Amino acid sequence: MRIHQRALIREMTVTAGYALAGLAAIVVVTLVARIFGRAAIGDLSPQAILPFIGFSLFQMTPVLLSLSLFMAVFLTLNRYWRDSEMVIWLSSGLNHLDWIRPVLLFALPVSLTIALLSMVLLPWAAQKRVSYETQLSSRDDASNLSPGLFVEAAGGKKVYFVEATDGLDKQVRNIFVRAEQQGRTGIIVAQQGNRMTMDNGDPFLVLEKGRRYEGKPGGVDYRMMEFERYFIRLEPNVAKPRVGKAKERSTLELLREPTPENQAEWGWRAGYPLSALILALFAIPLSFINPRAGRSLSILFAILVYAIYNNLIGLSEGWVIHQSLSVGGSMLLLHGSMAGLLALLFWLRLRGPGGWRLGR
Repeated sequence: MRIHQRALIREMTVTAGYALAGLAAIVVVTLVARIFGRAAIGDLSPQAILPFIGFSLFQMTPVLLSLSLFMAVFLTLNRYWRDSEMVIWLSSGLNHLDWIRPVLLFALPVSLTIALLSMVLLPWAAQKRVSYETQLSSRDDASNLSPGLFVEAAGGKKVYFVEATDGLDKQVRNIFVRAEQQGRTGIIVAQQGNRMTMDNGDPFLVLEKGRRYEGKPGGVDYRMMEFERYFIRLEPNVAKPRVGKAKERSTLELLREPTPENQAEWGWRAGYPLSALILALFAIPLSFINPRAGRSLSILFAILVYAIYNNLIGLSEGWVIHQSLSVGGSMLLLHGSMAGLLALLFWLRLRGPGGWRLGR
């Protein structure tokens, strides 16, 4: 491997590492804010916060890798042009096409990693996430109790509130329970309580040293009683049956059942690593800086190319789902057009004034 190739790959690797770390940090902060918001309103169990952050971040990995790859190639070569290092390399006898090989050597492993994630690991992670969500939704009412939060259960007919918990969430203190039954509303308050499983396996919430108020809303015939122990049966939540989405199916299942949704998903999985490779090559001509135009113009073009290409990938899924195009035709139209545009951009940079004619 030549000196310029080793130097380029080394600098792109460092730049990609910084870009990936920065992008991952931004994504994690966004996910934390969104998921903690869901937990704050009781839509998500506190025990599920970290797993959901992990699942969501893992699903974003192909996008992060593709963007980091594009940024690494673009920013490195852009610096070469800005510091006149590219002019020196080309004046020394290098051809403009000599930069394609080191970029491919750097981009191919990343593209293969994206392919592995898209084809194998992301469907597996999606299945695990669905299984985890089903497990959470099928737990009994008290499983989602969180200190300081009102938690609805039984379709809104029950509301639980606990001030604090001890141990492994089995002991609770200062409990409030509101329940509707046969048109009457019951309100229970107790100093403490705990979860108990009977011999037949039924779970109960046992409240101690409390009061129960019962009556009809708007009426005056309320009854009040004090108790030493009060048993509330915890009804297990039945998970709603759902049809598996295409994103949760393995690649072999998508190929065995060529429905429009499955074909669209397969096209995305196969097309995303291909787009990452094409975008890495796009960064070579886009990194050129015209001294008269300034640096910002090349950055603007790079952002537009990346954004348009990725939006077209999403649109191509819609084309296949609505059967406007076959998956093969959609991939050929999209990625073939981008490859043709890439070749045209190379030719314009080569032939245009102030282009890369310094090479042999």
